[in-house]
Amino acid sequence: MFVRHAIPGETVLAELTAAGSSDQFWRADTVKVIRPSEFRRLNQWKLADSLRSYPAGRQPVVGAEYGHIVLEYQRRLKAQVFRDTMVRLGRQTVEDVEIAVHGMTADEPAGQHWRTRTTFNVSAGGRLSMPVHSGQNTIPVSNIPLAVPELNELHLWEIDFSGAASVKVITPGHRREALIIVTPLSQVADSPETLKNYMTVWRRQLSRLPKTVSAAVAVRKAGKPQNGRRTQQPGARLTPGGTAEDVLLRGRFWVQEDVRSERFGAQTFRVTGGVYWPVHRDAPATLVEAVMDAADVQAGHVVADLYAGPGLYSRYLAEATGRTGAVVSVEADARASRDARQNLQGVSHATTLTAAVGEVLSGWLRGPDAAFSRGGLGGRGVDTVVMHPPRPGAGRAVLSRLHELHPGKIVYVSEDLAAFAQDTRCLNEHGWRLETVQVFDLSPDTHHITSVGVFTRPRA
Repeated sequence: MFVRHAIPGETVLAELTAAGSSDQFWRADTVKVIRPSEFRRLNQWKLADSLRSYPAGRQPVVGAEYGHIVLEYQRRLKAQVFRDTMVRLGRQTVEDVEIAVHGMTADEPAGQHWRTRTTFNVSAGGRLSMPVHSGQNTIPVSNIPLAVPELNELHLWEIDFSGAASVKVITPGHRREALIIVTPLSQVADSPETLKNYMTVWRRQLSRLPKTVSAAVAVRKAGKPQNGRRTQQPGARLTPGGTAEDVLLRGRFWVQEDVRSERFGAQTFRVTGGVYWPVHRDAPATLVEAVMDAADVQAGHVVADLYAGPGLYSRYLAEATGRTGAVVSVEADARASRDARQNLQGVSHATTLTAAVGEVLSGWLRGPDAAFSRGGLGGRGVDTVVMHPPRPGAGRAVLSRLHELHPGKIVYVSEDLAAFAQDTRCLNEHGWRLETVQVFDLSPDTHHITSVGVFTRPRA
């Protein structure tokens, strides 16, 4: 039985939330603490607190399942989970994965105000809402304590989003701009006239927001996952026949993200609305520094940046390789790849390939002598691979092809511990070993962690 909102060692009264007779495990929520842990605190998000939600006749909303635990102990628990998972799924020894989880200084002591991307459900009354855990119900909200202050300052809970299924709000943590993406209900999207009427209302209501706030309507249903990341595709206007695809209500379809690293400099990136970007306000700079340290790229090196997104790592890696080196940025999502091409503009030794990673690796194995721009390696070998796969991980097929390329080092960024452990085990089977790993708490008050691992193998 998995009991949420408790702490190891506590005695609690729990209410079952999922307990089928044929289930392999049950789930429950803590509704009363009989013997509390010394690490327990009051959850600072009332709607996510099970001890206050159940007496009010509702379940807690998702998003802060560790909010009742002091921040330091959250990280100790996450370190233990990392070690256990790497031993169980990754077949590592405890000594090899004895780590500490590093937090962000700005998150102390509460672990709030870090999230730059938040997706809301929309209630029947048109209000922004959050879902409850493992349920169909949603609860209207009037603030998100985990979000950067710029989100709460918009007061979007005062807007009637009737006709919408969800609303995604992007609020870059170091800028005064925002992008709102409204996804209509299917029955609204299927009727051009109804959709047009709702868009008129949304546009009028959003017009009261600051001019730095952009807004779009993502009419297309979510496409097939690309590299495991389900995405929307803002970009199109109304078609001549009047059928709406994706419509810009105001502003632009992208935001500007500023990344400032004390050691590797500042860069500015264009990131389209539906494109993946690290969610924590300080995650981009933190991960850039971790990746650059791990990669230790030298002038003249050839670096493959796989699952590169809008080119966050590619841009910094290109600075390290210099003009005598080369960086190949590989991304299957066409919008992210366009962003990467824009973000790498003027960097002559950086190439952007819009294709699935597995296909590109196969092409390198078949014809490595082709030019970089034609999908080859220009007759050169890959010195370092940097990869940030989607949550399902890279998988055996991709890792087997990667092994055949004989790179000198693999730097693997992961936000899914189970996938990272399974891919670690696969690389081990090919003779690679996890040399070092850093683990970061980039989602405080939740169970999520981010790791940066370095894989090497003995030279023949």
